[in-house]
Amino acid sequence: MLNKKECVAMLLAGGQGSRLYALTSKIAKPAVRYGAKYRIIDFPLSNCINSNIDTVGVLTQYQPLVLNEYIGNGQPWDLDRTFGGVRILPPYQGKHRTDWYKGTANAIYQNIDFMKRYNPEYILVLSGDHIYKMDYSKMINFHKQNNAEVTIAVIDVSLEEASRFGIMNTDENLRINDFEEKPKKPKSTKASMGIYVFNAELLYKYLEEDEKNPESQNDFGKNIIPEMLKNDVRMYAYPFKGYWKDVGTIDSLLDANMDLLNDESLDIFNKNWKIYSRNDPYPPQFICKDAIVKRSLITVGCYIKGTVINSLLSNNVKVEKGAIIKDSVIFENTVIKEGAIINHSIVANDVVVGKNAIIGEDKENSSKIAVVGEGFNVLNNQRIEAGEIVEVGNKE
Repeated sequence: MLNKKECVAMLLAGGQGSRLYALTSKIAKPAVRYGAKYRIIDFPLSNCINSNIDTVGVLTQYQPLVLNEYIGNGQPWDLDRTFGGVRILPPYQGKHRTDWYKGTANAIYQNIDFMKRYNPEYILVLSGDHIYKMDYSKMINFHKQNNAEVTIAVIDVSLEEASRFGIMNTDENLRINDFEEKPKKPKSTKASMGIYVFNAELLYKYLEEDEKNPESQNDFGKNIIPEMLKNDVRMYAYPFKGYWKDVGTIDSLLDANMDLLNDESLDIFNKNWKIYSRNDPYPPQFICKDAIVKRSLITVGCYIKGTVINSLLSNNVKVEKGAIIKDSVIFENTVIKEGAIINHSIVANDVVVGKNAIIGEDKENSSKIAVVGEGFNVLNNQRIEAGEIVEVGNKE
């Protein structure tokens, strides 16, 4: 086969989400809204493309209409590929029988042919109901470096929380030697995140064997992983440092939304790791606790710590603490640094206004409008007078 993919991601997105009650009565859990403009599934899909994984199978089952329509051809996540891209994988009728997905392992098993089309070396199994940002390519590199056959992402939790998770016990080299599903007395605090990297051929073998076992619950945590451990498969724990939350309950969903207001560990404003969605490409605007905003239009992606009065801010403008904007228009992707003052001015896109710089003058004192051209770098403490026009190439 000439065309192949090193890694195929399989995203489990068919869960009913019964603990979210009315929120999932008509839609699948991964389609639930989050963070004012996203849906939960935006996070694993964005993680995939940011990690250079461009082949993703999305396994749907419960109330799939909204989710299927939302994902569409995958274009918002740059997953509209001729070979690869994103593919919706619902249960289907086979030659001999038809089955709903009976468990996480069975769902992947029913799509072995999809995975084999790409002849991958690795299969990445993901859940569609977690909020986090993670570079899967680093996990795959860890998998290769340890000559692992299976790698499971783990996050350190408190001893009190550990009994709610599948816990991985490891040696000093992070090789997993024991797995406990929701133990009453956990031996460690390495909680499984439900993110797995498998050597592809090994996974196929265990899925096929599991399917033949009538006693199996066809589940990764309950069946596949314990069986692999019993057979001494080389299994490693990949430690993840960062924000991660399972939003499977009403409480956790509300907490995760509130974390965007109170917790900076999930940075949705990071331009190097964007969270894409079927909405516009910017995150929602954020007005910080001590910011002052009066009679203004603030568009998506803006991050306001300072003061904005009677002004219009285009997409993705950052106003740092102590900065003041009044009676002005600011174009997109501009940064107004701490202590800067902008009065009665138009500032074009991609401008950086340095600390304590002053642009324009209060319109009560002057009717002249200051203008800063695209990409101009206003220096710290620089003064641009009312009526002055500066642009790249002009003498400062």
